[in-house]
Amino acid sequence: MNLAKNIKQKYTYKDYTTWPENERWELIQGIPFNMSPAPSRIHQKILGALHLMFASYLQDKTCEVYLAPFDVRLPDKNEAADDEITNVVQPDLLVVCDTNKLDDRGCKGAPDLIIEITSKSTAKKDMWDKMLLYEKSKVKEYWIVHPLDQTIMVYTLNEEQKYEKPQVFDITDDIKVGILEELTVDVSKIFGVHKPDKQEIK
Repeated sequence: MNLAKNIKQKYTYKDYTTWPENERWELIQGIPFNMSPAPSRIHQKILGALHLMFASYLQDKTCEVYLAPFDVRLPDKNEAADDEITNVVQPDLLVVCDTNKLDDRGCKGAPDLIIEITSKSTAKKDMWDKMLLYEKSKVKEYWIVHPLDQTIMVYTLNEEQKYEKPQVFDITDDIKVGILEELTVDVSKIFGVHKPDKQEIK
């Protein structure tokens, strides 16, 4: 994940909109992160499974689900104009229940749920930079999907608006989605594998 732009300079969403359309970037605290190369086949397979699960459940419901590339602007308290916003991310999947946050450019404000599918090149960003940003922005639920060991870490905001120690789920588990009380997802189906009994893993 190379920083091809000048990391000494702080960029804003206004700068971001002038960059070539065939390039994918994210901004975290004004620092640009290049999102090349394209995601792996396994990444896209997992993303497709997740999107199908959420999209099927959310039909005819208020909340909406989107998948990358989709811009999410996360303004700090005093940032309103495009030339002030320094956090722009493209989560792999997100759910927004307050549709007032949606516009033609994407989402302005915190989604209710964000899912990132991590890799060796994005692990630090997903598990540290983005986790801190999403906590600060009050994203209620943050999932980090680990394709290699087929596990999912789920962070949820507590009463102090901080992320609790994450729950970790594997392919023997089901995840009850915190922001969507009636939705439970089978982790094995996310990874496209047979669901073993707990005893099979021992």
